[in-house]
Amino acid sequence: MENHNTFGSAKLPSEQLEPNLKYILNLFQGDDTLRHRFITNKGKQEHKFCIIYADGMVDSKLMSDNIVRPLMQYKFPENCNDLVGTVQESVISVNSAERTQDVEKIVQAIVYGDSALLLDGSADVLILDTKGWSKRAIEEPESERVLRGPREGFNEALLENISMIRRRLRTPDLKLNMLTFGRRTRTKACLCYLDSLVDKRVLEALKTRLSKIDIDGTLDTQYLAELVRDKPYAGIDTVGSTERPDVAVAKMLEGRIVLILDGSPQVMTVPYLLIEAFQSDEDYYLSYLFASIGRILRIFAFYVSISLPSLYIAAVTYHPEILPFPLLVSIAQARQGVPFPTILELVMMLIVFELLRESGGRMPGNMGQTLSIVGALVIGQAAVEAKIVSAPIIIVVATTGITGLMNQKIKGFDIAARFLMLATTSVLGLYGFLFANVALLALLYQTDSFGVPIMGRMRMTKLQGYKDTYIRAPWWLMLKRPKELTKNVTRQKRSGAEK
Repeated sequence: MENHNTFGSAKLPSEQLEPNLKYILNLFQGDDTLRHRFITNKGKQEHKFCIIYADGMVDSKLMSDNIVRPLMQYKFPENCNDLVGTVQESVISVNSAERTQDVEKIVQAIVYGDSALLLDGSADVLILDTKGWSKRAIEEPESERVLRGPREGFNEALLENISMIRRRLRTPDLKLNMLTFGRRTRTKACLCYLDSLVDKRVLEALKTRLSKIDIDGTLDTQYLAELVRDKPYAGIDTVGSTERPDVAVAKMLEGRIVLILDGSPQVMTVPYLLIEAFQSDEDYYLSYLFASIGRILRIFAFYVSISLPSLYIAAVTYHPEILPFPLLVSIAQARQGVPFPTILELVMMLIVFELLRESGGRMPGNMGQTLSIVGALVIGQAAVEAKIVSAPIIIVVATTGITGLMNQKIKGFDIAARFLMLATTSVLGLYGFLFANVALLALLYQTDSFGVPIMGRMRMTKLQGYKDTYIRAPWWLMLKRPKELTKNVTRQKRSGAEK
C-alpha cells in the first residue's frame, strides 16, 4: 500500500491567486491537457477566482451551471470575512467541496477528475467534485456468462463497482477501506468486508502485505495478487478473482475480503479455496441437482485433463498388458509408419493445441472460434495422413483439451500439472504417474491462502463440510459457512424443509 507523499507536506506559497496558479501550473509543466479559467465577480467588492482542471476528466455542464455561473452572479456581502467558507457553503452546488492547502491533495484531485478552485486573498483551495470522464457500461462479463442469474459485471470505475456491492449488502456491517497503490499511478482501491464475518487475522495479514507494496504502478488486481500471494512459485493460485458483483458479495457473506482496484474490472478475493475453481456462478441459481452434476463433471474433467496423456503414455509404452488386446492391436496399427516415439508425438500435439487455443482466444470474435476449430481439424487430419502422428494421439489430445477448457479458472495449474505427470510417467511409467499424483496432493495440502489451507472443505470428515464442495446441496441444508473462513459459522437456522 503506497504511502509515499510526492510533495511532502508542501503548501501553496501565497495568499495571492497569481503566485499560487503559477506554482500549480509549474507542477504540470508539459501537460497540455491542463486547463484553467479566471472568474471575476464584480459586485460591491471585486473577487477573483481561478478554476483548474484536466480536460476530458470533468463534467463540463456541471462546472458551468454549478460553479462558474454561481461564482459570477452571487452577491457577496461587502465585508466578507471568510470568502472561502462563503463560497463553499453558499455559492457552489456540487456533491463535495473540500478545503485544503495541501499540494499533494490538490494535485491528486486534479488528475482524478476533480477541479481546484483558487481564490484571490486566500491560501486555501477548494477541491470540487466534478468527475465526468467516460466509462464502459455495466454489462455481463464475457468470461463468466450464465444462463440464469444477474447479468451485471464490474467495470473499470471504482465508485460504480462499490455501488454495486453496496446495493446488495444494505448493512452498516459492510466496511469499505480506501487505499492507494503505486508511486506514479496513485491508483485508488477499496478493501471491502463484513466486519462480523471476516477473520481479523486474515484481514490484518492482508493489510500488512499490502502495506509493504512499493511499485511504480498497479493497473490490474493481478499486480497486487502476485505481490501478496502465498507460495508464489508453487504454480497454484492462492488469491481468487471475479468480475461479477453477485459472486463478490457471496464470497463476502462467507467471510472473505474483496479488493476493488480503480481501472480494473477484476476484483481480488481472499482467502482462496481450491474448490472455487470448480464452482460456477450459476450453481446457486439452478437446481441443486443439476448444479451438483455439473460440479462433479468439472472436477472429473480437471483430473482427466491432467492425467489422460500420462495414462496413455504409461499404457502404450510401459504397461501394454493393461489394455484390451483388440485396442492394443488397433493402436499398433495406427502407429505404423510414424517416425516419432509416443511421448514426442504427444508433447508436439499438446503444444500445437495450446498454440491454437492461444491464437483463437486473441482473434476477434467469431474468427477466433473458427480458427481454433478449423485449425484443430485441419492440422490433426493432415498430421495423421502424413504419418507424423497417430490417430489415437489426436483423440487423447482433443479429449485433454476439451476437458481442460471446462476449468478456465485453474488453467495455469492444469497445464503445469499435466506436463509434470507427463515427465515423470515417460521415465517411470505408472510408478512415475503415481509419484506425480502424490507430489501434487502434497503440494495442495501444504499450500495456504493467508493462513487458510486451500484444500479447505475438500478434506472435511463431517457431512456438513461437503455440502458446498463436490456437490451443491439444497439451500435448506447449507446451514453453516466454511469454518476455515470465519468464526461466525451460522448461515441460517434449521428450516422446515430439512425437518
